[in-house]
Amino acid sequence: MWFKNLKIYRLTPYWADHAAELAQALLSYRFVSADDLSATSQGWVPARENDERLAVDVAGQYLLKLRLEKKLLPAAVINQAVKARAAELEAEQGWRPGRKQLRDIKEAVTDQLLPRAFSVARDLAVWIDPVHQWLVVDAAAAAQADEVLSALGKSLNPYPVEPLRLEHSVSSLMTDWLLSDQAPAGFQLEADSQWQTAGDAAGVIRYVRHPLTPEAIAQHVAAGYQCMRLAMTWQDRISFVLTDTADIKRVAALDILEEKTAQAGAITPEEKLDTDFTLMTAELNQLLTDLMAVLGEQREAQT
Repeated sequence: MWFKNLKIYRLTPYWADHAAELAQALLSYRFVSADDLSATSQGWVPARENDERLAVDVAGQYLLKLRLEKKLLPAAVINQAVKARAAELEAEQGWRPGRKQLRDIKEAVTDQLLPRAFSVARDLAVWIDPVHQWLVVDAAAAAQADEVLSALGKSLNPYPVEPLRLEHSVSSLMTDWLLSDQAPAGFQLEADSQWQTAGDAAGVIRYVRHPLTPEAIAQHVAAGYQCMRLAMTWQDRISFVLTDTADIKRVAALDILEEKTAQAGAITPEEKLDTDFTLMTAELNQLLTDLMAVLGEQREAQT
C-alpha cells in the first residue's frame, strides 16, 4: 500500500510518553454504522483485514484507518417529497405554507427518508511515525484531513498533533525554482505546474506535460502569477506534486521501489501490507525530511 496524497502534521512532545496507549484510546471512538435517523457516522476501524486492532504497529510505525459513512439522499428526492407535502397542507389549511412550515416539512421528510437511503463509506488511512514525529493523512481534500484531526481530538487527550511551521512561502519557493531552472538538491522539476494570481477574481493557468521556457515563466511572474502546484521527483525514487500549502499530491513510487516490492516473492496479503507499509514509511520519511529542510520547517527543541 502507498499513500497517494499526503496531508502532513507533526506530533507534539506529548506523543513520546503515550504511544503505547494509542490502540486503547481509539476504542472510545470506534466506528458504529449510522442509525436510521443519522445521515453520517464516523469512527476508527481495523487498519488491516483479519486483525481487530485499531492501531497496527509495523516496525515501530503505526497505521490507522478512519471510516466516514454518509447516507445518500439526493436533494431532488427530498424536494419532490416536500413539494407534495406542501401541496397537501395548502389544500388542508387554504393557504400556502410559510417558510417555517416548509422548513418543518423538509426536516420531517428527511427523517422519514433516511432509513431507506443508501450508505457510502470511505476509509482514510493515517500513518503515525513516533520516531520522527510525523502524522500523515492520506487525504485528497483538506476537509477529509480535518475529519481525521477531529476524530483524533475525540480519541486522545491531550491532543498530540500540531501543524507544520514553515519559514518560507512554498509558492514563492516553487516560483523561484522555476525562474532559476534550479531544483533543490536531491529533487528534479517536472513539466506539470499550476499558476495563480491573488485576489477574489484569481486567474489560474495549468500546464500538463508542458515544459515552460524561462521567458514564459518570467512573463507569468511579471503578470502577478505565482506557482501554486509543481510536479517534482525526489532522488529518482518518488514522483509527486507539491502544493502551496505544503501538501503532497499524486505520490507514486518509481521503478526502483516497485522492484524492491517484487523481490518479496509470494507472501500473504497481511505480509504484503506490512512489507509495503515498511518500505513506504522508510522512503517517505527521507523524502519529508529533505523537503522540510528545503521549506525551512521551524520546530521547537524536543525535550
